[in-house]
Amino acid sequence: MNPAPASPWIIDGTEQNFEQEVLKRSEELPVIVDFWATWCGPCQELGPVLERLAQENAGQFLLVKVDVDQQPRVAAAFGVRSIPHVFALRNGQLVDQFNGVLPEEQLREWLAQFQPSPAEMLVQEARKLEAEDTKEAEAKYHEALELEPQNDAIRIELARMLLKQHRNADARAIIEKLEARGFLEPEAENIKAELDLRTAAAEAGGVGECRAKLAANPNDPKLQLLLAEALGGAQQFQEALDLCLSVVQATTGDLRDEARTTMVNLFHLLGPEAELTRTYRRKLATALY
Repeated sequence: MNPAPASPWIIDGTEQNFEQEVLKRSEELPVIVDFWATWCGPCQELGPVLERLAQENAGQFLLVKVDVDQQPRVAAAFGVRSIPHVFALRNGQLVDQFNGVLPEEQLREWLAQFQPSPAEMLVQEARKLEAEDTKEAEAKYHEALELEPQNDAIRIELARMLLKQHRNADARAIIEKLEARGFLEPEAENIKAELDLRTAAAEAGGVGECRAKLAANPNDPKLQLLLAEALGGAQQFQEALDLCLSVVQATTGDLRDEARTTMVNLFHLLGPEAELTRTYRRKLATALY
């Protein structure tokens, strides 16, 4: 088979680049992985068609060519037993596959199911614009919502961008609308947690001011919680968690509930796999039960 044509949408997959160029890239766009070999006749029939479609649909998907003779460990990881064998990945997950050669029309139909919708393309463009032109990025998110008004994932993306801009009230309005459905997705829960911490931190005052008040009354759990909220807003997470835990252990009623809620918000920000989350979640469970 001739080498794949030079194109940003066609790359050779190797054991060394698979994590970054295949799994990570699949979070941005569909990735089609073609396992082939130079001696395989059907591969020579299918490969050029896939390459032509990758160039024709520039940016709609990434084609990754994996020579099974050169990359046997990658082929083994996918359980490849015969070639050509083609896999589709989205967001790091296998979503479909086929063996052998498909007619071009059938291949186009197979690829079409993974390619982003016009609204998804707008979201991708908006993400790229966020760092340099937030106004245009916001406009693209709204345009995407006009195309897919029921797509709450787009609203979450918009709320995330607004949060980064510290447009807390605008982000809060989106999250409250989503919460009215009776649930929040994990990404929306994280945004809500940060908004709650920011609100609590603003009401508590600065870290320095809260430390001074607590120094004058070191055993006051209300002041301990105020300092914890200010520390959370300043991303000084461990000290904030220690103070919240002390309040949970020493109090009952509303103050205890507020301290527990602050800890849960911090867990959302840190992420479930963070060492602080795992450690303090166990401590909180022990304190409560």
